[in-house]
Amino acid sequence: MISPFRPFRPWLALVLLLALLWGPGVVQAAPGLCLGPVCADQITRSVEHPWQLRVRVDDQQGHRERLVVDCRDGRLSPALGPVERGHASALARRACRLAGEA
Repeated sequence: MISPFRPFRPWLALVLLLALLWGPGVVQAAPGLCLGPVCADQITRSVEHPWQLRVRVDDQQGHRERLVVDCRDGRLSPALGPVERGHASALARRACRLAGEA
């Protein structure tokens, strides 16, 4: 059986591509982009440096912070903070891959 949405698939792909390329919007993950005990609920792209993502992360213990991720080499800024950096770094690399920057 042919899907009634089949003629709209190219348009859907075009709309999604334009949404990603439109600019520094906020991507809301529902309920969040999670890896282990660390979740990100806001991911924004830097206007000045398109290889950077700003990520708001929190963990199960209630720690929250904003991180800047350099998707070219996976570096996090700040390097130390209340959220465990191993999981935060893996989450940042995943966000870079999803944003198409890795």
